[in-house]
Amino acid sequence: MTDPWTNRWNERFREPEYAYGVAPNEFLKQELSPLAIGTILFPAEGEGRNAVFAARLGWAVSAFDISVEGQEKALRLAQENGVTLDYQLIQDLTQLPYAAEQFDAIGLIYAHFPASIKSAYHRALDRFLRPGGVVIFEAFSKRHLAYQAQNEHVGGPKDEASLFSLEEIRRDFPNYTFRELREEEIELTEGRYHNGTGAVIRFVAVKA
Repeated sequence: MTDPWTNRWNERFREPEYAYGVAPNEFLKQELSPLAIGTILFPAEGEGRNAVFAARLGWAVSAFDISVEGQEKALRLAQENGVTLDYQLIQDLTQLPYAAEQFDAIGLIYAHFPASIKSAYHRALDRFLRPGGVVIFEAFSKRHLAYQAQNEHVGGPKDEASLFSLEEIRRDFPNYTFRELREEEIELTEGRYHNGTGAVIRFVAVKA
């Protein structure tokens, strides 16, 4: 990961308030709660709101990010909530410290990476999910740029190549059965940086 990319997230997470709040993402909350409790991985977890939610439900939670500032705030949030996280600081996505088929679920919540690596990143994560495991995903779609133009406070990447399409998702997850996969308009109220109407892709998929 380039230094400017890491520095960007360290600057954002260095702010005293939690950039995206401390409440879990609503789609993750809705889809994770009915699942049998097990092991879950949160890539690009930032300040820990979703990881802490899962841990409070009883999940054994692993998470990683490139930002030391995000890691510190996530561990503090976990302590305040009386839970523990295995939260790793990762700079090289080819060196993820997990075992094959280690996890029962993966939560990909606004895990946006540069366009040059985002598909390879999805393929790398696949090996850590067991057959029958579940991916829960929410991130901005390519249509989101039109919403950004009307309201910069809704957040998200500003380059189309870093955003997602339904076709890309199907291509990145070829060995999955989608329980649901849709692009939709939603209202976001997540901290300081996700506020307003946006366009997202959401899916829940089971690994073959």
